[in-house]
Amino acid sequence: MLETKIPVKIKVVILVGGPQRGTRFRPLSLEVPKPLFPVAGFPLLEHHIAACKMVEDIGEVILLGYYQLNEIISRFIDDMKRKYKLNIIYFQEYQPLGTAGGLYHFRDQIISKHASAVIVIHADIFCILPLNEMLSLFYLKNKLKDGSHIVLGTQVHMGNVTTQSEHGNMVVDPSSSEIKHYVEKPENSVSAIINCGVYIFHPSIFKSLSEMYMHNLQRANEQEDCNSSRNPELMFIGNLFSRIAGNNQLFCHMLYKSFWGSMKGAGSAIFANKQYLAAYKSNSSIQLAELASNPPFKMEIIGDVYIHPSAQVDPTAKIGPNVSIGCHCIIGPGVRIRESIILDGAELRENCCVIYSIIGWRCLIGPWSRIEGTSSEPNPNYPHTLFNNESLFHSDGKLIPSITILGCNVTIPREVIILNSIVLPHKELCSSHKNEIIL
Repeated sequence: MLETKIPVKIKVVILVGGPQRGTRFRPLSLEVPKPLFPVAGFPLLEHHIAACKMVEDIGEVILLGYYQLNEIISRFIDDMKRKYKLNIIYFQEYQPLGTAGGLYHFRDQIISKHASAVIVIHADIFCILPLNEMLSLFYLKNKLKDGSHIVLGTQVHMGNVTTQSEHGNMVVDPSSSEIKHYVEKPENSVSAIINCGVYIFHPSIFKSLSEMYMHNLQRANEQEDCNSSRNPELMFIGNLFSRIAGNNQLFCHMLYKSFWGSMKGAGSAIFANKQYLAAYKSNSSIQLAELASNPPFKMEIIGDVYIHPSAQVDPTAKIGPNVSIGCHCIIGPGVRIRESIILDGAELRENCCVIYSIIGWRCLIGPWSRIEGTSSEPNPNYPHTLFNNESLFHSDGKLIPSITILGCNVTIPREVIILNSIVLPHKELCSSHKNEIIL
């Protein structure tokens, strides 16, 4: 491992998007912004902030997006400041500016106080962020050539065309780690190495962004059709990488040991939950119910399970594997839960069964009911396989069997089956449903 001391202050920018993005995450994103959805007991965004806390000399964490700064976001920021003792601020874009446009618009605030490096993280990814390893490579490359940038990459199974077309493809020189060629979301596969959405930029990146902005402005002025009104600040990191790849500026740090995925659809939350719970276990974290000091839970626990201390779980319940139970949940006698997320305030009454499902906030599941979805995890027979964020529907219009999702405040009566279905919030069902979207 490279031994390089990390000097001066580092800025972190987490790209959180906005309400027009993440529509595939509905109905869960109707209640909270997608980056604040709880995975393995904590908001996805908190997992990234916790990783930043492990890096020395983090001067500031900037949340950048176009959500309105409401009570939910403000309370989250205040909680994170207290918990992690970091300076966390929110910058709101005046309109969606793309993944690079927001960086350019707030460039003066981001590179203020002489930041030596800027870490940029897409909020919707899930992995154990190797920030210290990336920083070691960053300082090594900048010692050899000033103005170098690092991109986190991972290798995927070459047959997984859908996954490759959803992410930027990188052609990497294995001897130097230089990214020789970059294509954003290609129709045809270019490389088995994809962009993981984590970057470390030298401050000189903002000169490249300025050049990109001027290029966009010139094109807008030259065009006489309706496209000339396009905002030249609307820029994307993938287009920037395509411009600077192959110039001995862009380098790749490969992610070999950790899981990685992007939480686009709601189904990916179950997979992310499983991976983070496994990470808790490998780190002997007391977040797991079976490893908690003085655990108050007496029920049967199988595998990796997170249970909030305020939850009430009957001793006859059977929980796990890969289950997260939120605060103030009530789990009744004889309840069986596995491969699921139970969100805050939900109540599961006696002898109900929940499998491969997300039970929304304050839902009520009646006695002897069964809520079940279908696993959509990656194929374990292929190396480097990733979660596929596919469409909800087949080409013939039929719903693809996937996890069952109940929006907030859904009531399920006793002795019914909800199978492979999505239920929007505030519904009171009266009968069983199979392979449906209930509006």
